[in-house]
Amino acid sequence: MKYTSKSNFAHDQAPSTGVLLVNLGTPDAATPSAVRRYLAEFLADPRVVEFPRLLWRIVLHGIILRFRPRHVAKAYAKVWTEQGSPLLVISQAISDKLQLHVNQVLQGPVHIELAMRYGNPSIADGLEKLRDKNIERLLILPLYPQYSATTTAAIFDEVSSQLKHWRWLPNIRMLMQYHDHPLYIDAIANQIKQAQSEHGKPDKLILSFHGIPERYLHAGDPYFCQCQKTARLVTESLRLEADDWKLCFQSRFGREPWLQPYLDKNLEIMPEQGIKSVQIIAPGFSADCLETLEELAMQNAELFKQHGGEAYHYIPALNDSDAQIDLLTGLIKQEGYAWPEIDADAQQTDIAKRDSHAKVKGANV
Repeated sequence: MKYTSKSNFAHDQAPSTGVLLVNLGTPDAATPSAVRRYLAEFLADPRVVEFPRLLWRIVLHGIILRFRPRHVAKAYAKVWTEQGSPLLVISQAISDKLQLHVNQVLQGPVHIELAMRYGNPSIADGLEKLRDKNIERLLILPLYPQYSATTTAAIFDEVSSQLKHWRWLPNIRMLMQYHDHPLYIDAIANQIKQAQSEHGKPDKLILSFHGIPERYLHAGDPYFCQCQKTARLVTESLRLEADDWKLCFQSRFGREPWLQPYLDKNLEIMPEQGIKSVQIIAPGFSADCLETLEELAMQNAELFKQHGGEAYHYIPALNDSDAQIDLLTGLIKQEGYAWPEIDADAQQTDIAKRDSHAKVKGANV
């Protein structure tokens, strides 16, 4: 195996800390060919689809990638912006604002880089940019509040795959979840309060999370339980009664059972139950994307009104709001405890150690 080092390596270069923000990913364009490349990478990951590899490869390349990209590309075209994919544009804005903020509030230097698990910018590219900045400490920060093997673990797999080629490995930490972090709960609750101050209170507030196959839950994936806890903490913060809100799961794919209750099926029957107005928020999405802007805000609004609903309002994700930046900064402080670029006490200790080492060794470090 070939081990690599950064191109401008020097033993006396000052160390730093790197934070790799990672989101799911997006096609490079709203075209069938770009979507096909993206889906081929995404759906080929055994973390995402747990199915016998040979049989799944036949289904994926023989059926799904022949027909689905055209349909998905049309959906992307509805939400695509002049700057590109909403998920990438918003995620980059989060990264840029977070870098400015940590420059002001942390000891530094702390370098923020954005990566996507699938598509571009890749995890490999993000890690390489951080290595060029001589990071000795690396925090992997998935932008997934709730842990699942289909998301967070898939990031760990790819980071590990890339780092096994590095000659000098940094001290590595990885945030696994923040589904019950007080800053996260407060941010989601305040997002709902703001929406209701503008649009009034609905007959039902819906907290919608992306679904996964039900068998993943029975195999030990904690995602379902963490979604339940997030919803409970948010609604307790808002002092809602049980009848005021409902947790649902969206975006199921294929024929096998997924986590329930299903969002679309509930939207179809709610008007019959006297629920004529709903507000919906997706706490599991850190940034708005296809699943929120097209599926939730467009498809499901139309579905609800087709079945007799009258008012439907989608509450945006945290995106690059101040609350999001404060949350991510808090997570970096939490996970970077005792790292000198993040923790002031640790920085003084680190400087003293380096000075002592230099005096003993007579080295320039």
